[in-house]
Amino acid sequence: MKKLSDREIEDIYNFVKSFHEKFLEKSGVILPSLRKSGKFTKSALTLVFLAKDYPKTRIVSKKEITEFIRKYYPDTNDVQDARHLGMQKGWYIASGTRGNGIDDLGYGEYKLVSLEEPHPNFKLHRKEIVGELNWDEIKSKYDFRCASCGSKEGEPNFRYPGTTTKLTQGHMDPNKPLTKDNTIPQCEKCNRPDRNYWIYDRKGRVIKVADPSAVAKSDESVKWKIYKMLYNDYRGKNPNDE
Repeated sequence: MKKLSDREIEDIYNFVKSFHEKFLEKSGVILPSLRKSGKFTKSALTLVFLAKDYPKTRIVSKKEITEFIRKYYPDTNDVQDARHLGMQKGWYIASGTRGNGIDDLGYGEYKLVSLEEPHPNFKLHRKEIVGELNWDEIKSKYDFRCASCGSKEGEPNFRYPGTTTKLTQGHMDPNKPLTKDNTIPQCEKCNRPDRNYWIYDRKGRVIKVADPSAVAKSDESVKWKIYKMLYNDYRGKNPNDE
């Protein structure tokens, strides 16, 4: 998609906003701010990109979203906003990566399904969402270091010495929103997209599987061991018999 004019972005955003006020606000779905410090926010741009031509929205890849955002933020490396808009903020955005896709969505593909219903897996959380002030507080508790690898913000990354460490808000459990009790600081390298498969403890260690689709990426020998373990746990029960 080509770069949209400010007027086009504002028109699509206001169109989405009208649906939010009528159908979604009561369910706790969060509408991202259109601007911050005079610039369009990445979340708003992502929502506009997905909502263009609604209700005839199309399937878009993460690469397409990233390329669109780079027209406004050239230094953007990787865009996670489509996932965040769906799982955290409640927008009905189907994801092929998360295993809740429609229309045979592939890995890394998204589609805005509806502006009249919240995401089926969205639950209204009334806990405090991480903001700038308590985010700094959380980073401070970790001495401004990545909980997983220990790299310090603003200094060379331990695993990638040629890059400067930038801390991001990492989910302990990616199936839950970024609340004070579900957030750890992670560098961009440790908080990369495939890490949404795992649940972390407060020390940044993997303790559980968050997304069963992680099994599909495993070697056949590992999948076979998992199958035998689950077969024994559930005594060979057919899941379709429920």
